Amino acid sequence: MESALRSGYHMVTKKELGNVHFTAVRGLEGGKVAEVDFGVPVGGHGTKIRIAVAHQMGNIAEVLDTIRDAREAGQEVPYHFVEVMACRGGCIGGGGQPHGCTDEVRQQRTAGIYTDDEKSTLRCSYQNPHISEVYKEFLTEPGSHKAHELLHTEYIARDLYTK
Repeated sequence: MESALRSGYHMVTKKELGNVHFTAVRGLEGGKVAEVDFGVPVGGHGTKIRIAVAHQMGNIAEVLDTIRDAREAGQEVPYHFVEVMACRGGCIGGGGQPHGCTDEVRQQRTAGIYTDDEKSTLRCSYQNPHISEVYKEFLTEPGSHKAHELLHTEYIARDLYTK
């Protein structure tokens, strides 16, 4: 989500977001919300992107209920971007949330990832020279018909599997 926000900011403003830390949506709490101001004037005001991060099923349901309630009341949807993760802390606990993964282990892994991110010179996919080369040589440009055709998927309704 953080990388997507950095990339989105760049796509909208043609500037780098800078060394912003999304601390409001980090951590092991199950549901968090924040706002990022892209600063692009819309009607004389900056464009604030409202985000929500939820992990663990009960917290995900709360975020979805908030969105449903707003829609049913005819209100603007409260979030522009929602990141959903089924496991506590997201994937940081390891594949399948192995037995014995404690919050202490999750916090240590999270600290390592954020430290690595802060030290990285390439923090967004559009900055990656290998990705740029794939677009230049094959996909032409982000959002192109070819890129959309090959990199996007569609939802297909399926019958409920009951066996």
